[in-house]
Amino acid sequence: MNKITATIRVRMSQADAHYCGNLVDGARILALFGDVATELLIRHDGDEGLFVAYESVEFLAPVYAGDFIEAVGTIEKVGNTSRKMTFTAYKVIEANIDPAVPSAARILTEPVVVTRATGTCVVPKDRQRGGL
Repeated sequence: MNKITATIRVRMSQADAHYCGNLVDGARILALFGDVATELLIRHDGDEGLFVAYESVEFLAPVYAGDFIEAVGTIEKVGNTSRKMTFTAYKVIEANIDPAVPSAARILTEPVVVTRATGTCVVPKDRQRGGL
């Protein structure tokens, strides 16, 4: 099987900040993984399917309002209706690097892995229409 990969990049907004110091809630990153999973299922099966479970989630580095996050997912294994996937979120631009200049930001030469996860999605047989 050729592995199917999908990527999205978004800027975390002030509305995403959930904690003191403009820290973004980890659930926001999981929502990005859900969006990536949806694209993967559409590409593979022609249907959005359903996210059933995360087998593992690791929050590895903080994310703040203003940071740009790239979320990448790959279908690793295809079952009869199940699709095992891996996800990684990277911080690619870091914002708020100088309190005296709140608009300052920098592109990271090495993206920082902020979250990793594995999960399973399901597409019922009668909804599988084939994707790409």
